[in-house]
Amino acid sequence: MKKSLFLAIAMLVSGTAMAATDHYILRDGNHVQHLKITKVGNDISVSADVDFEPNAAETGRHPCSAQVSGEAKSTGENELVMKKHIEGEARSCLLKVRVSPNGAKVEQSEECGYFAAGICRFSSDGKELVKIQ
Repeated sequence: MKKSLFLAIAMLVSGTAMAATDHYILRDGNHVQHLKITKVGNDISVSADVDFEPNAAETGRHPCSAQVSGEAKSTGENELVMKKHIEGEARSCLLKVRVSPNGAKVEQSEECGYFAAGICRFSSDGKELVKIQ
């Protein structure tokens, strides 16, 4: 019994030692984008959320919030791709994340408009989300 308990605790501790989460944020006027990348062993998950209030150039537009998350795959040394299937459709939202030592840039596929409508978008439009230390 004691061996089983010790083994279970050792496995739990070793698994959490291999877990890492990085947070990235970008504030652009009234637009806030947050990206979270979690790595547990070989599994990677990406979560992106946005809160947009209309900027001066977006007068008459409505505020919006959106979130998407899912499993990601590494497609290069500093590149991840997260694919989120749209329920009831044959399409998926793709987020391509390029990570640097200080931040990350996000590109989205056209289908991501299903999750982020109106002025909301997950794409950082070439701007880098800053890594939070």
